Amino acid sequence: MWQMLWPVLLVVGANIIYHISAKSTPGNIDLFASLTLTYLIAGVVSLLMFFLTSGQKNLVQEFTKANWATYLLGIVLVLLEVGWIYMYRVGWKISVASVVANIGLACTLLFVGVLFYKEVLTIRQLSG
Repeated sequence: MWQMLWPVLLVVGANIIYHISAKSTPGNIDLFASLTLTYLIAGVVSLLMFFLTSGQKNLVQEFTKANWATYLLGIVLVLLEVGWIYMYRVGWKISVASVVANIGLACTLLFVGVLFYKEVLTIRQLSG
């Protein structure tokens, strides 16, 4: 049970901190300068975590295992950050923005799951 629960708790907890941080990003800083600093810090933390948790200490060898998804994820992460920060800068309330965006995301991912991953959508799921 814990194996299934802890990742959800991590995502929820990290998202709370994420949205507070995104909403608190100063409006007078250039968005991309802020994101550059954000990703430099993320890069350092990721590098430290690699060396602390990996039995494999050859970072370059690990890089060779990446496929298109790794590169696309990097681009998409920047787009997500830009979208969220702009949502907050134009006046979305923190209590409403994530609800609206996540409902739209959940509805869209239903179709993605069915069309691209052949997931089965039941009446019970649709009623939820």
